[in-house]
Amino acid sequence: MKLLIAIVQDEDAGELMQKLTKSGFQFTKLATTGGFLRAGNTTLIIGLEDERLKEAISCIESICKSRKQLITPPIMGGAGEVYLSYPMEVTIGGATIFVLDMEQLIKI
Repeated sequence: MKLLIAIVQDEDAGELMQKLTKSGFQFTKLATTGGFLRAGNTTLIIGLEDERLKEAISCIESICKSRKQLITPPIMGGAGEVYLSYPMEVTIGGATIFVLDMEQLIKI
């Protein structure tokens, strides 16, 4: 058995959850926040059989695509110093997937 933890962009989460549900996967949804962009993410926790792992990853790959976005990093500086930050282009989207071995899954 595997425990799959997928961190996806909020804008991809709804469509991904529909696809996972239609494919017969059960999951737990958590609202999370990324550290770099400080933007909302959705983390999905999925317990599944080993033989369904590739199917679950395929669902995620089909929905969660990378894209470019302009961001303005926070203003940095110490006492009396100000460093202006300029907009920069970053790649967002896609998904971060953790796959862990799981000894057992108990549903009560």
